[in-house]
Amino acid sequence: MRTRSLKKNKINVITLGCSKNVYDSEVLMGQLRASGKDVTHEAPAHEEGNIIVINTCGFIDNAKEESVNMILNYVDKKEQGLVDKVFVTGCLSERYKPDLIKEIPDVDQYFGTTELPGLLKALGADYRHELLGERLTTTPKNYAYLKIAEGCDRPCSFCAIPLMRGKHVSQPIEKLVNEAKGLAKNGVKELILIAQDLTYYGLDLYKKRNLAELLENLAAVEGIEWIRLHYAFPTGFPMDVLELMKREPKICNYLDIPLQHISDNILKSMRRGTTQSKTTKLIEDFRNTVPGMTIRTTLIVGYPGETEEDFQILKNWVEEMRFERLGCFAYSHEENTHAYLLEDDVPAEVKQQRANEIMELQSQISWELNQEKIGQVYRCIIDRKEGNHFVGRTEFDSPDVDNEVLIDASKAYLKTGEFVNVRITDAAEFDLYGEAVL
Repeated sequence: MRTRSLKKNKINVITLGCSKNVYDSEVLMGQLRASGKDVTHEAPAHEEGNIIVINTCGFIDNAKEESVNMILNYVDKKEQGLVDKVFVTGCLSERYKPDLIKEIPDVDQYFGTTELPGLLKALGADYRHELLGERLTTTPKNYAYLKIAEGCDRPCSFCAIPLMRGKHVSQPIEKLVNEAKGLAKNGVKELILIAQDLTYYGLDLYKKRNLAELLENLAAVEGIEWIRLHYAFPTGFPMDVLELMKREPKICNYLDIPLQHISDNILKSMRRGTTQSKTTKLIEDFRNTVPGMTIRTTLIVGYPGETEEDFQILKNWVEEMRFERLGCFAYSHEENTHAYLLEDDVPAEVKQQRANEIMELQSQISWELNQEKIGQVYRCIIDRKEGNHFVGRTEFDSPDVDNEVLIDASKAYLKTGEFVNVRITDAAEFDLYGEAVL
């Protein structure tokens, strides 16, 4: 028979999945702290507390498996008396709540992505509207995510996000500016703007694509020095954003624009609303308008009906475009999406082989582009110290997914969260090495 743990009520929040989940966990923790709760984020076992909240991801198979394993792990700990309560929230819970309740009934309660007030109530806390935008950040103190919109109105055939996050809803400019000011007061210098689709920002509130106006207002916030754009859709891109990027030094010359594929056959089936020629022209327009900008993209291989010819078109295009940053994923057949009606006819090993080929090609491109940086001086922000190095990033690199700049800690003392000029002395495929120019 399990015994109740002797730990005092301490809530440990565990975050799985994307940066949007990180943001949601931070909002949850800010609300809990405001209600006087003892809350921590992903604490080690000896400090983790007796109440667990797992913020899950339900996007693709690997993410779902990780989320389920994490839930089972803590249900087991509950049975052993190591924790008292387990709550589950986030995308997996939103998408599969009835199944989860049936299959893993020992979880105390499941909550969807829009049920924060209910989750807080279950945790003995009140939802406080006046705290809108305030949160307990979990990232290094110098950067924070700023979620400018929730949900998505795009019809992409492979994507389950609208099922889990609902329709696109923009946050008002005034609210986002106030949130940015609060972050800046706490030492944040870099805002990473996130949404399922940044380019749709404002259409619901202001009846126009209003990302540029939002950026101008955020750039005026004292203390914010870098603003980075994540997740733009390739159709209907507001080109005034590029003009602003060119003239406003605070907006990083960086754009994350998931393109997914380039074969016209696959793009049509994916319901992306674009073609190879239109996409190629868009990238050329980006680079002509903002010379030297970094473009990050992500691709999907193994989509239903993807032939060897489709894959070779994609591979040749990657070689031609020479993206500065690129990730590639094997297609995941997601129920209740439009593509689920298609036969998942590319074998798993072929999907993985194709993903590996794209990433091998990108590794070579990245190495060649990085070699060109040797001898150059870049303004870097220092994220942390790791072993014998300080670890920083240029404006062309986002945390966790892009290149890092490693600086020998024995040669100079650098403060985390500070900007420093760094001369690049060596380069690998995905890392740069440099020395501080003091």
